[in-house]
Amino acid sequence: MDIEVDVTGGTVRGGSEGELAVFRGIPFAAPPVPFEAPQPVRPWVGVRDATAFGPPPPQSGSFGMDALGDDGDDWLTLNVWSPDLTGRAPVMVWIQGGAYMFGMSGLPEYDGSTLARAGVVVVTFNYRVGLEGFGHVEGRPANRGLLDQVAALEWVQGNIAVLGGDPDRVTVFGQSAGGGSVAALLAMPRAAGLFRRAIAQSVAGTYFTPALAADIARACAAELGIEVAELPSVDPRRLPSVGDAVSARMGQFAGRWGRAAHAHIPFAPVVDGDVLPATPWQGLTGQVELLVGHTRHEQRLLTALSGMLGEITEDQAALAAEVFGPDPVQYREAFRDPEELYDVVRSDWLFRMPSLKLAEAQLEAGGRAHLYELTWPAPGMGGVLGACHGLDVPLVFGNLAAGQPAMLIGEPGPEAEELSRQMRGAWTAFATDGDPGWPGFDTGATRLFDRVPAVTAYPEEVSRRIWTHAPESLDLSGPHT
Repeated sequence: MDIEVDVTGGTVRGGSEGELAVFRGIPFAAPPVPFEAPQPVRPWVGVRDATAFGPPPPQSGSFGMDALGDDGDDWLTLNVWSPDLTGRAPVMVWIQGGAYMFGMSGLPEYDGSTLARAGVVVVTFNYRVGLEGFGHVEGRPANRGLLDQVAALEWVQGNIAVLGGDPDRVTVFGQSAGGGSVAALLAMPRAAGLFRRAIAQSVAGTYFTPALAADIARACAAELGIEVAELPSVDPRRLPSVGDAVSARMGQFAGRWGRAAHAHIPFAPVVDGDVLPATPWQGLTGQVELLVGHTRHEQRLLTALSGMLGEITEDQAALAAEVFGPDPVQYREAFRDPEELYDVVRSDWLFRMPSLKLAEAQLEAGGRAHLYELTWPAPGMGGVLGACHGLDVPLVFGNLAAGQPAMLIGEPGPEAEELSRQMRGAWTAFATDGDPGWPGFDTGATRLFDRVPAVTAYPEEVSRRIWTHAPESLDLSGPHT
């Protein structure tokens, strides 16, 4: 059955899917001007079809994402699953990950149907990634991908009531780069008042100084044989391959770009003093309620993708501790096995300690925080990946057999179904009233999601002791030339 509603810009026509009203491809901003901030939606005449996902922004070639694009430039669209258009349900707004290089809201793993059937309105949306979203060019707005996210949240505030949602109960949730985006939004004045609660899953702890971001942008421009100031004139569809090329050879810049180069991370939010005035750990106000956590074996998936799983040497593990650990000696003493040392230190640096430190910073700012860790060893991929990065996505959405992350689970069995039910219940309960079902982190409690659920003290005590300070912005480590 067709369903029409009036939103900013005009009337859209979605449809009913079972008991849900579903709208796809609604514009929340105008087609973006390259390297400029998002602009208001352009009004349209007549009824706009909202039954298909909008075109994704240009994508990195990672995981074949570049093949999923098309020729459209109306990238800034969102999708809504609503259980009752006449209701006033809590709203959950998803920010997908993808290393700030790829990601689109129309992937099957982000289908909001299962979550919405629990009584919440689910919103997913596209935002610009790669050079177009996060490349740092002097004289152009920084963090355009984050500004896109703010524009989507502003649209939600102005329109979600006609779609059955409560604008006073908006929760943003995201994973990996999406979790890093959630953390950034918590520290952004432009995002103040746009959401009441936040769920940050596996917070990517990478935030760049302007100097580092500008230097990487220069390398990207050099890849094209142009000056940085000319990047906005390049067809945006050409830019992802440039980012991929620079990422592939970042190792040769290790002496200059430091940890970003060692980890092959060319893009991240920039602490520019304006859009993002400070890192999340420095900029939290404590006014937004927070649920945050990580998986136990974050790095293991990334190691497998690099072809190194089971092949880590003592030298590689020692280098990882030296580069990424605040105290490599403590790491080497605590974790003697090279594979374990490599896995723990890189998991800690990129996701685990940024997530823990976000919870600690939230408490220091006077706010409320709940902490969790996903420790269930998933049977997918032969069971060698444990509770790896990305495993939480199918469990939280309940899409156990759809999309690439479902491969981490394998054939969904009773364990996966029960764990998904528990995580979905906690997430939607938190979005409803701020209580996911276990004590706040101010008591020291951590919820473990596993075969046997538990609430314990934070279990990664060795790592917690080593990381005495919150992560700092990644900066140039070589001479500034």
